[in-house]
Amino acid sequence: MKLLIINGPNLNLLGKREPTIYGHSSFEDFFLQLKTKYSSIDFEYYQSNVEGELINKLHEVGFSYDGIIMNAGAYTHTSIGIADAIVGIKSPVIEVHISNIYTREEYRHISLMAKNCIGVITGLGLNSYRLAVEHFLSLN
Repeated sequence: MKLLIINGPNLNLLGKREPTIYGHSSFEDFFLQLKTKYSSIDFEYYQSNVEGELINKLHEVGFSYDGIIMNAGAYTHTSIGIADAIVGIKSPVIEVHISNIYTREEYRHISLMAKNCIGVITGLGLNSYRLAVEHFLSLN
């Protein structure tokens, strides 16, 4: 199984940025734990702060990967381009969020991507990614 995790803007600052919301762990450390726990999965990780680069990555892998786990960060609420890219690819996408977007600012309550994804996991910390992995495993 081949899975890609895509993180959007500011998620490169995990472990440093707003630890009361996002925790103290870097994503790289968490990603190593995932790779160890699920050694049978061929994982790739990609992070960008640039909307077009996220769209390009979806286009690049969206016809050959078994699944994509995507935390588009703030682009979740603003990017029609990312939502359209998800519609245009064949690989299923699960939208994830570390924080509970429904307990935050009202503009974060709307996801332009969600209707194009097979599911959404929000508010369970970095565990949101692990639960998405478990779902993809359950499909095989």
